[in-house]
Amino acid sequence: MRNLILFGLLIILLLAAQFASAKTVDEVIEKYIKARGGKNKLAAVKSIYMAGTKEKMGKEMTVKFLKEQDKLSRTEIIADDESGIVVVTDTEAWTFFPLRSPSAEKIPNIDLAALQTELDIAGPLVDYEAKGNKAELLGKEKVEGTNCYKIKLTTNGGKEMMFWLDGGTYLVVQSSVSPSGGIKATTLTRYLDYKEVDGLQFAHTLETKMVGFESDNNHGAITFHTILINPVIDPTMYQPPNHLF
Repeated sequence: MRNLILFGLLIILLLAAQFASAKTVDEVIEKYIKARGGKNKLAAVKSIYMAGTKEKMGKEMTVKFLKEQDKLSRTEIIADDESGIVVVTDTEAWTFFPLRSPSAEKIPNIDLAALQTELDIAGPLVDYEAKGNKAELLGKEKVEGTNCYKIKLTTNGGKEMMFWLDGGTYLVVQSSVSPSGGIKATTLTRYLDYKEVDGLQFAHTLETKMVGFESDNNHGAITFHTILINPVIDPTMYQPPNHLF
């Protein structure tokens, strides 16, 4: 009987230890923010410029991103076969691909809310509650052999995203975005080669693929060679693009 009591106490202690070590979603996100460089440093980033190269089907293209917090997200693609620009602001969005149309085309308002998540430089996990987002810790899952915390985030606009955070470094190693608007496939992104830029950690290689997309030519890696924090942005960058670069 005494042995049974001791065994029962041992089980209770083991369960108590397990629950004591379990983390909440807020604890995991807090460690992620700290791993990135801290909330104050992230909040101090009001604009960012990133430039790199992407290989696709044996061809190399230049990719540039320019963002101002809550106001602008501008993507420029320079390629032999088709160059173009995508501009998203807090009120409107446009695309400009000269081989498709001689002038900028406005993106329908129905797709605007999903695109405007890109205006948040720090990302939807930082201050997620204040932004009206919901986060849920789904437990642990391995990604390419790495034990990760899996977080489901739903934006205030209903966009569903998944984040896998390295269980050791707490940096994001993978994310996915569910289909929305005109996109009918899940976008899966791997984050590699983290380096420090002005006290903040940035993945310098992004591997992206479309899961559930018919074409096999829907993946590729972007390698960034330049990341600038708080550059001055020319006001013309906010306007509907009407010429390339």
